[in-house]
Parts: sequence; structure tokens; C-alpha cells
Amino acid sequence: MTARDIRLYGDPVLRTPAAEITAIDEGVRALVQDLLDSVALPGRAGVAAPQIGVGVRAFSYNVDDVIGYILNPRVVEVRGEPELTGEGCLSVPGLWHDTPRHPYARVEGIDLDGEPVVLEGEGLMAQMLQHETDHLDGVVYLQRLRKDERARAMKAVRESDWF
Repeated sequence: MTARDIRLYGDPVLRTPAAEITAIDEGVRALVQDLLDSVALPGRAGVAAPQIGVGVRAFSYNVDDVIGYILNPRVVEVRGEPELTGEGCLSVPGLWHDTPRHPYARVEGIDLDGEPVVLEGEGLMAQMLQHETDHLDGVVYLQRLRKDERARAMKAVRESDWF
């Protein structure tokens, strides 16, 4: 397996809600390995399957030196009022914006054996859980920005050398 190229903002796969994984087969196992290899690179907190061009509900994470994955995740709980938190995205390279995120999040899904998985936390973990499940819902963090911040962000996207 290998680290896969990251799809950039503007790619339709990033705006399309991802499909549930209904069968865990060798293709899903290979996808999970690619997600784990992709998130293990320096500076990455999470990689969602759509970011590597696969429209299914799966993501990998790398938070506090813990690397893992989850299939069919759903946010089941958030706590606290959203706070502005500096955030970037591999699919929107070079940009960093204050994004409203809840300080606590809990996500439930399954592993490759079909067993339940619960991921939860505060700080970076909560931010990553919300960010990656957004990707699975076809939402890029730019859509979460306040109106004035979003206008500045979209201008920066249009002026970037990758868009």
C-alpha cells in the first residue's frame, strides 16, 4: 500500500456525501491501509477517504502520536458552544482560517472486523473528528467559516497556484 495523492478543493468528490461501507472486503482493507499510510506523513491529523478520491465513509487519524481509522463514522455528540479554532486542510493547501468547532466531539463507527469503535475527545481530537466527518458529508471546512472569513478564504483559493 502507499500514501495516496490528496484531492484538492474543486474536485467533485470533496463535495459529494460519501456512501456507507456495506461489506468489508479486500478493497476496504486496502483502502484502510492507504488511509493509514497517507495520514502517517508529517503534519497530518486526519485523512478522509474522499480526500484520496474514494467516496466511502472512512477516515484515518494521527492525533497525539496515535494513528488509527474508523469506518462509517457518525458524530453522535458534541458539547460546548463552537469556538474559533485555527484550522487548515490538506485539500486546501497553504490556507489557515479560524473555524467554529465544538470543544468536544464523539464519533461512533466500526472497525475492519465490524466491531464498534468510539472516538472522542477535546482540542485537536474534537476538531479532527468534526473536520473528517464533514468531509464524509461532502463539506469542506471553508463552508463552516463566518461569512466575512469565508469571503477572504475563497479569494485566497482563487488566487492560489493550485486552484
